[in-house]
Amino acid sequence: MGIFDRFKNRAHQDKAKEASDAAERKINERTGDRYAGQVDQAQQRVEGSMGIRRDEPPEPR
Repeated sequence: MGIFDRFKNRAHQDKAKEASDAAERKINERTGDRYAGQVDQAQQRVEGSMGIRRDEPPEPR
């Protein structure tokens, strides 16, 4: 894997994180935060299956 592949993958992960956060906000907005815990768990599962780890610090650029 070349250096450009690493940046490409990082860019895709950043976009996926943004989309995941936007979906979480929209769902919580529409449900009045009644299912916030369940939505958060689902978001973590989806991000885990996509290889996105929020608990790890970002790689230096």
